[in-house]
Amino acid sequence: MHDRTEQVDDLHLVALPSAVGCAEMFVRFSLTEWSLRDLRDLAAETVRALTKAVVSAADPANPGMMTARARLSGGDLVIEIEPPHAVAAPPVPAGARAGVLDIGGGRTMLWAAIALPSGMSASAVPLPRRQRRPSSQTVRGNPPDEPIGADAETMQRILFGLSGRRERDQR
Repeated sequence: MHDRTEQVDDLHLVALPSAVGCAEMFVRFSLTEWSLRDLRDLAAETVRALTKAVVSAADPANPGMMTARARLSGGDLVIEIEPPHAVAAPPVPAGARAGVLDIGGGRTMLWAAIALPSGMSASAVPLPRRQRRPSSQTVRGNPPDEPIGADAETMQRILFGLSGRRERDQR
């Protein structure tokens, strides 16, 4: 088995109390997109514990920025929080293992790993296909800068209808 990262999503947040709910929603959304619904509750509890630790240690007057990250690597879902200041690893729910990693420059990263369902590896997780949808103009085959024209008969009927309305409105 390898530990190559197959998918990663991250979110930058201000280390204030609102970050706890935002990080939880972010992880739930990512796992829904990755078809890992069975891990959502455990992952949400785990990111909540990590984020609460960062927010609790932050100075509300100058909280700093933090990064919440979810990634699939090897046989694990890895949740990482890069805090604006050093924070000790908090207790995490059963089923997750956690720690603190020194990433250099006086910075640390909280992490927690949750094993993927039995027999599944990161490379086997079906990932979302993100494609740009064509605009309605493209679907119709009309370039957006090209006006959509009407034939002379249609224009005459529109003008006749409008002129008749003015006459009716004046009476």
